[in-house]
Amino acid sequence: MRIVIQRVKHASVTINDVVHSSIQQGYLILLGICEEDTMEDVDWLVKKVVGLRVFDDENHVMNRSIMDIDGEALVVSQFTLYASYKKGNRPSWFRAGSHEHSIPLYEAFCKQLSDTLRKPVGTGEFGADMKVELLNDGPVTICMDTKNKE
Repeated sequence: MRIVIQRVKHASVTINDVVHSSIQQGYLILLGICEEDTMEDVDWLVKKVVGLRVFDDENHVMNRSIMDIDGEALVVSQFTLYASYKKGNRPSWFRAGSHEHSIPLYEAFCKQLSDTLRKPVGTGEFGADMKVELLNDGPVTICMDTKNKE
């Protein structure tokens, strides 16, 4: 699994000109899934996300987690995180997971994150054409890949 986490003041996802989900301060998480991913990847990634300390403390030092600030999360599926761009200029997506494999893991990630945060997590719609808006705070943007745990 690959994610791009952006610390945001607010974020939303719109589908067919209707706001599907929106959050205030917290994380916009773009989530990519490949065929090799398992529930073990979900578990590891949720722990890393909730433990990540990138919110300012009283001394303006990034020392607080999303849990510490009671932040919100919006998770958007993003198969393009598995783009292969080695040949030519048009990316291919052969490493991205199939819908059959990816949807259950996407849903499990969202549920586990929601359970851990003890609040609903905003979502996009898997496979939909989505418009994502955000106000990146910092900017703070971090990439994680469960295949690079060390």
